[in-house]
Amino acid sequence: MTDVNGTLVAIDTTLGPQQGCAHCGGPLGGSPSPDFCSEGCQAAWRHDQTTPAPARPEVPAGHAILDEVAAFVARYNAFPSEHCAPMLALWYAHTHAAEHFYVTPRLILDSAEPGSGKTRVLEVAQFLVAAPEMTISATTAALFRMVGDGPITILFDEVDAIFNPRAGGNYEDLRAMLNAGYKRSATVSRCVGDARAMKVERFPVYAPAALAGIAGHMPTTITTRAITVHMRRRAPDEDVAPFREQSVEREAAPLRDQLAAWIDTAATRLADACPAMPSGVTDRAAEIWEPLLAIADEAGDHWPETARAACAHFVLDAASRDSGSLGVRLLADLRELFTRRDTDRLTSGQILEALNAMEDAPWGELSGKPLDTRRLSRMLARYGVESKNLKQPGGAVAKGYRLEDGLGDAFRRYLPDAATSATSQVRPVADAKSHPLPPLPEPEPP
Repeated sequence: MTDVNGTLVAIDTTLGPQQGCAHCGGPLGGSPSPDFCSEGCQAAWRHDQTTPAPARPEVPAGHAILDEVAAFVARYNAFPSEHCAPMLALWYAHTHAAEHFYVTPRLILDSAEPGSGKTRVLEVAQFLVAAPEMTISATTAALFRMVGDGPITILFDEVDAIFNPRAGGNYEDLRAMLNAGYKRSATVSRCVGDARAMKVERFPVYAPAALAGIAGHMPTTITTRAITVHMRRRAPDEDVAPFREQSVEREAAPLRDQLAAWIDTAATRLADACPAMPSGVTDRAAEIWEPLLAIADEAGDHWPETARAACAHFVLDAASRDSGSLGVRLLADLRELFTRRDTDRLTSGQILEALNAMEDAPWGELSGKPLDTRRLSRMLARYGVESKNLKQPGGAVAKGYRLEDGLGDAFRRYLPDAATSATSQVRPVADAKSHPLPPLPEPEPP
């Protein structure tokens, strides 16, 4: 009798007054019980109350799952740097927490020639990122809809065919979408409907995106929002595991699930994180690396150091190799010229003679003719630099440029400072420790 009373009390406490069966919700009919339509429903209800909920699977440590993801990624590609696989592991992880970050860095995979492993990176990524959408030629309108119905992670291959000016296509809408969509608050407004019912619709465009294509055609407005990996063809002595999609998908599934589970436990802390940047990483570069460094700090172990070494490599070291626009190249060559001659002023004639004589520079043949005084003046004017009258020996006057008349300021604003250049920054960040990049776990045989 005690068990029956206990059951009734539990029912009343849990469910309160019932109009139907407490288990199946059906009518009580002629049942003598005020709570169940049959003895079977009563027994099933009691079983449900006494059966413990299944234990949640244990979430692995963040550093351990990132180690596994980085090792898995490295099996299928010969990357140009040891920093690539850890960076990709962090980028894949951030796709599972993109809604908690203010920005999502674009990932660009480019190469000088086809057959350099770009597509393979995306093929592996689709089994590790959140909600992958692998595409080659999706229209901008289709991407608008997919992102709006998201969340998704865009994996866009052969994107050079779209952004290549020779293709003759109109890619401005796609470029605008990828530009704006790296920030969570971004929308793109478009008029929709027919002429009688036209209205403005704001499309959310925030979504992680990885873009692969031949180098040279990606708009600068996208590359400045991206982490770029310059892929190259695998050398004969560089071995990688064969890519068999079914096997890769099967092996990647538990990694993806563990990565998502760990990120879910850390989501609140990641949203509030404010990671420290390597010295010299500022402005937009700091903005796009913030999610990855936040994840690395949350993971712990060697990952805070590993991530910052990768950040220094992709930001500072890349900046030292990239001459940027033609205007920045001009400033760099002028700074080198002024430094070599140890002077604060040079005439336009002296500058043109030196620049046009540089064998590895473009100045001797710009649009079929050498750089001249007028074009030099026009290019420097964009940076607030104007020519002045310079007194010459013997009293003559010639047009030229002085560091104090804006040229020195342009060097300071647009060129890496010698004291904080990539050469001086990468080594302290990556090599000051006894292990610049900790070893990753050995991959299991496929």
